[in-house]
Amino acid sequence: MIQRVTVPSLFPPPTYSHASVVEAGTKLAFLAGAVPLDAEGKLVSEGDPVRQAEQVIANLKEQLLAVGSDLAHVVSTDVYVVSSEPAALSAVWDVVEASGLSTGPHSSTLIGVACLGYTGQLVEITATAVVPEGAGS
Repeated sequence: MIQRVTVPSLFPPPTYSHASVVEAGTKLAFLAGAVPLDAEGKLVSEGDPVRQAEQVIANLKEQLLAVGSDLAHVVSTDVYVVSSEPAALSAVWDVVEASGLSTGPHSSTLIGVACLGYTGQLVEITATAVVPEGAGS
């Protein structure tokens, strides 16, 4: 159902694939950006991108569950981090790797940005996932 491609003629990516191919007719879920808000809508861990990334992954898992999918079926993500420092981006990526999200490995882009939608927000992840056959939504 999902073919993950690492192109031999390109530099081998450390923990993601260059492309993910999904067969036509497969049900896909295009998820809105998961953000570091708790169930009451309060920002989690202002000033701490690592803790915010952990909350974002937890929220992403809930979004996936709601559509009948999971982290293993994610084919693509964009990971946004408010920072121009590679170390901050790497720290957030470490959370992504530890979550099991990169196990696929899925196709991903890690992006440093100037700001995100909520005051104090440092991390957001958008995702596209396959919804396995027979899964409810």
